[in-house]
Amino acid sequence: MKNLILEKINSNFKLSEKEKNLATNCLSEDMNLDRLNIVIDTMIEYHIQEEVLVAYILFQCFKIDEAKASEYVGDLSKSQEKLYEIFKILRDVRVFSKNGEAEDIRRMFVAICQDVRVVIVKFATILYDLKLIKNPMSEEDRTFVQMVSDIFAPLAERLGLSMFKSAFEDYCFELLEPKAYEELKNNALMKTEDNQKQIEITRKKLQQILDEIGVKGEIQSRQKHFYSVYKKLVKKNITLGKVYDLVAMRVLVPTVEDCYAVLGKIHSIYKPIQGRVKDYIANPKPNGYQSLHTTIVADNNRPLEIQIRTFEMHKHSEYGIAAHWIYKERRGQNKFDQKMTWFRQMLENSNELSSEEFLETLKVDLYGEAIVVQTPKGKVLEFPLGATVIDFAYAIHSEVGNTCVGAKINGKIVPITTELSNGDVVEILTNQNSKGPSRDWLLHVKTSSARSKIRAFFKSELKDENIRIGKAILEQAVKARNLNISKILKEEYLLEIAKSMMIDELDGLYAEIGAGSLSANNVVGRLVNLYNKEKTLELKENKITVKRNKEGVLVDGDSGLLVRYAGCCTPVTGDEIIGYISRGKGVTIHRKGCQNLKYLEPERLIRAEWQDSLVSDFIAVIKVLADNTNAVVNSLNNAARDLKTKLKGFGYREIKGELVFEIVVQISNKAELDKIINSFESIKDVRKVYRSE
Repeated sequence: MKNLILEKINSNFKLSEKEKNLATNCLSEDMNLDRLNIVIDTMIEYHIQEEVLVAYILFQCFKIDEAKASEYVGDLSKSQEKLYEIFKILRDVRVFSKNGEAEDIRRMFVAICQDVRVVIVKFATILYDLKLIKNPMSEEDRTFVQMVSDIFAPLAERLGLSMFKSAFEDYCFELLEPKAYEELKNNALMKTEDNQKQIEITRKKLQQILDEIGVKGEIQSRQKHFYSVYKKLVKKNITLGKVYDLVAMRVLVPTVEDCYAVLGKIHSIYKPIQGRVKDYIANPKPNGYQSLHTTIVADNNRPLEIQIRTFEMHKHSEYGIAAHWIYKERRGQNKFDQKMTWFRQMLENSNELSSEEFLETLKVDLYGEAIVVQTPKGKVLEFPLGATVIDFAYAIHSEVGNTCVGAKINGKIVPITTELSNGDVVEILTNQNSKGPSRDWLLHVKTSSARSKIRAFFKSELKDENIRIGKAILEQAVKARNLNISKILKEEYLLEIAKSMMIDELDGLYAEIGAGSLSANNVVGRLVNLYNKEKTLELKENKITVKRNKEGVLVDGDSGLLVRYAGCCTPVTGDEIIGYISRGKGVTIHRKGCQNLKYLEPERLIRAEWQDSLVSDFIAVIKVLADNTNAVVNSLNNAARDLKTKLKGFGYREIKGELVFEIVVQISNKAELDKIINSFESIKDVRKVYRSE
């Protein structure tokens, strides 16, 4: 697999000799090479440049061997090093915790604002992980899938990345609503033949239109995504029988004038359905999408949607923000900057919001229906449904919002809490002697921008008080976890955390905590991580020895404490181990490399070792990746049964043309496990064997 990836890299990317050397030396069989292969395919499709590839490969090396990665950092150019650091900002979204969700999404926004190419790569890894999940799901998988559905799918839409948006939505729909998905899929496929007949008839007529007006265009048809159909069914409370636009037609032409000319000709042949003609060219969607949409009554007397756009608009529709570098447009920078404005604004606003408020306002901005209003001079502004005069005032300027005392809507004086409606002309009334906003205003705003500016006002007014309160809250949070304040609350730790959150000074960090915009528990968790990193999991002086008592029960050799093995990493005799003192459950033994250790309270970790004479049975799970052949299934099955050990489970599934085996065995020690793994590795068509975490 490694050689295949290197061959693909050399065929599609122009790397210097130094970069080729880095790629060759940093690629390792310990990496998830299947995942890396998919990411590289995405880079090729989106024309992502060599500097991103080099930074990403080194980042993959960093995740499994920091020391090795550090040897090559000096070989990176400045732009590559910056990209490498951005990749490090984004940790694996598969291990998002509920408490850390908001902070991890903030990290995503930081990465988007610094270099959106990194996020396209991240989306590819999310999609890869999503495709591997099957029902029934674990709680961890369900949390991940829900987050993709709630956050990452609409973020992809914001970036105009329609391929990722549609794929995220359909896979999440299949996993979260399996019955509805299967029913819709089966029923929709039944309509395919009837739809195809109408498509061919309409295609000929559309081609005649292009020929008549002398335009060289392109006609396409597409199947509507299942989740898109499902949303329509739920929103309109209708059955599938009432949905006729499962397939839509698309006409691509050279110029905007051609778009309107084709639309006029279509309406001269087909009757348009009232209210279903939409001009997204004159009024683009928030993500920059442009097109003309019309739904006509086709020859079979059923509605059929036709979209008309220029070739350039279609590029932006398909690749979104990536079109900026794919097509190297001269005018692309303005469009790129416009699309980035919302992300930069959300990132700026997030600093003034607590984690819960950030997620809430993010979802409002992503999902809320939009209304359009105007200033008296005709400037058009877009707001979520339910926005008020206060939102409008702060959208003009912070000072206008802080001194707002009322407004005129369509010439009539109204209170500041009045909700805006589509098409309103709004004039803000201000008073320079105003005392500023009240905290009640936070109950009457919909936009994150207004909410953050109101909070900024109070932070500025009450900064000294917030600093004092923040210090006290943080100290109390440290004490609540029985941690040593002098060891944990070190200034260098606090400054590093502040820097990662783009806070310039220590008092700023305290003020954020005091104002409620930053969780003290979140900060304490980061402090503990920094302390552990410095001390390299410094453990208590005492240790335990795993042995069996005369009744055959696993205990600590000295104290008699009950001992059990962690199910997450299933340690066996010979593994390097570590103990975790559980509340009321004795000591749980983990392998030293267990990924779950970072989530445990470090003060409860304790050194552990095996008693030399310990003889016991252990359960181990072995994963095998192999080519999809009948021979390899039989060979592995026979090899597993021939081993002088107890076979507890043998199963496999096909993933993208490859077989993934999960073999459960009962063994006595690590040496026995290593012997089994070696025997599996010798079987033909087996590509990788490893012990499951």
